[in-house]
Amino acid sequence: MSPLWSLGLGLLVSLALGPFVLPLLRRMRLGQTVREVGPQSHLQKTGTPTMGGVLFLVAATAATLAFAGRDDLALTAIGFMWANGLIGFADDFVKVRMRRPLGVRARTKLAFGIAAGLLLALLAIGPLNVGTSVRVPFSTQLWHLSPLAFAVLVVLVSVATTNAVNLTDGLDGLAGGLGMIAAGLFALLAIGQGTFGLAVFCLAIAGAVGGFLYFNLHPARVFMGDVGSFALGGALAAVAVLLRQELLLPVVGLVFVLEALSVVVQVLFFRRTGRRLLRMSPLHHHFELGGLRETQVVHRFWLLGIASAVLAYIAFWA
Repeated sequence: MSPLWSLGLGLLVSLALGPFVLPLLRRMRLGQTVREVGPQSHLQKTGTPTMGGVLFLVAATAATLAFAGRDDLALTAIGFMWANGLIGFADDFVKVRMRRPLGVRARTKLAFGIAAGLLLALLAIGPLNVGTSVRVPFSTQLWHLSPLAFAVLVVLVSVATTNAVNLTDGLDGLAGGLGMIAAGLFALLAIGQGTFGLAVFCLAIAGAVGGFLYFNLHPARVFMGDVGSFALGGALAAVAVLLRQELLLPVVGLVFVLEALSVVVQVLFFRRTGRRLLRMSPLHHHFELGGLRETQVVHRFWLLGIASAVLAYIAFWA
């Protein structure tokens, strides 16, 4: 059976859940609080339901289980996606329901993220028999790592990816569109490696996020929240690890990398000089404050995401 069926089912389930989940989020008063220090145009988004990432979490899981339910790699990817989604859910809950703008303490989220990454590394080394070798982009070589070095790499990949996707989720449709592009690319790589279960999972993610985007495109009726951004980042990280494409992930997710780096550079530059290098970080706000409309920034970043996915595809077959 073609893995494309999971794409369609993920899309349909996500679209079908939307009319039920969105009113539920409103009744639960899970509305977004927009920071006043951000672009003034975003203040009108205050109160928009958040935590909408549950849409594609449930839809992608259902589609994957329907077509690859007995595949160990696919089940592992689902589990890692949910583990990170729960970290994001806790962060959302503390922010929205407990009225603590900073959410769960950063070190607490980091500790759980590291624990999830270590578990993924142990599964890859042990029961899943993925091994500790990593494919080098633009070559046919493998980078052979010790179990300890591999575990450290997996933790870095998982924590960095989830946080980068989380930072990117600041404009309507931005993180979702980029996540769908990356998932589609990884689906092609999984098919190229003959890994049916992961291909099904990636296509289920692409379809489910596509359904979510129907409600998330500007003007967004729902935001994915940390539950969605952490889950999406976790899904991409898990697939990269299980396909042994950890080093290709920064190419596939180039925009995510740039968004995260913009925050790091902004903080370091400000601490060193007392001035801001960018108008505002993450990077998408810099361009917004430079005069571009929100949709213009999103569409340009999507194009960059497509270009980086094409480059990653070339690197895979080089």
